[in-house]
Formats: sequence, C-alpha cells, structure tokens
Amino acid sequence: MKGIIEEAETKMEKSLSVLSSDYSAVRAGRATPAVLDKIRVDYYGTPTPINQMAAISVSEARVLTIQPWDITTCKSITRAIETSNIGINPQSDGRVIRLAFPPLSEERRRDLVKETSKMAEECKVAVRSIRRDAIEKLKAKKKNSELTEDELKQSQKEVQNLTDKYCKLADQTFEDKKKEIMEI
Repeated sequence: MKGIIEEAETKMEKSLSVLSSDYSAVRAGRATPAVLDKIRVDYYGTPTPINQMAAISVSEARVLTIQPWDITTCKSITRAIETSNIGINPQSDGRVIRLAFPPLSEERRRDLVKETSKMAEECKVAVRSIRRDAIEKLKAKKKNSELTEDELKQSQKEVQNLTDKYCKLADQTFEDKKKEIMEI
C-alpha cells in the first residue's frame, strides 16, 4: 500500500520536473543556455548536444556566448542553430558564436503563454493518469483481500491529496513562467 503511494509520488515529481525543464527551454526574452538543450549538431556523424562541444555563457542579459572547444565545429554549430526553430540568428566570427535575444513582441509573449499553458495542462493530465493507475493497483489489492475497505478509502484519499498537491504545483510553476514571459 505505502509502496504504491510512494511510487505514485515519485512519478508525479518526475512529471513536474519534466515541466520545469521544458519551461527552461522556452525563450522568455532573457538569454538562457537551456534554449540550446534540444539542438543537436552533427559532430563526425553523431548528433551531439551543443553543451558537450562548447562553453556556453551569458555575457549580457540578452546575449549568449558559445565558444566551441574545437574551432572547426563553429560552422556546424552555427548551421544547427539556424536550422532549429528558436528564432535567433547566430553571429559568428569563426571562433565565438553570439546569440542576441531580441525583446519579445506582445503577440509573441501571448503565444508563449498559450504554449506554456498547454505544457502545464499536459503535466496535470500525466499526474491524473498516475493517480488513476495507483487507485487501480489499490483496488486490485483490495480485490485480492490484501487491503480492507477502510485502508482502501484512506489510501485513495492519500493519492488524491498527492494529485491535488502536484496539480497546484504545476499551476504555480505555470504562473511563475507566465509572469516571467509577460515581464518587459
């Protein structure tokens, strides 16, 4: 019984951490190395993350600096950034690549809020799905006479409380990201 509840909580935590990592990749006007996390560069035939090929730093509030360890990869990193859909054109001097983050328009901010809202909703759907699976497991234990009716009710209540907690956390994470996006 406790194992099922703990497993459900662990899965709910993972859903929330996935939401947070997805949010870190959303460009909100500030320079953040996380926008490059999903971009892969063809490095000798192997798709490689940029952060494994270069030092990435925030040189100013809206400027990201990428300094490849192997200067010959500068062009392929630039090309990968251009073909990705992050909406930033890289400037390269052959040694260092700079990404200047332009200020977001009001319309783009609203689109980002809608996008992040969908992500939060997907997280809550995942949490509810975890709740459903946990309750099914608990009912199976009741059916096999491993739990009493009272223990089943108590366990279901605990699972529901966890679900409410993680749905609220997802909402709070969304509100924080929304505030960050709408900030000028």
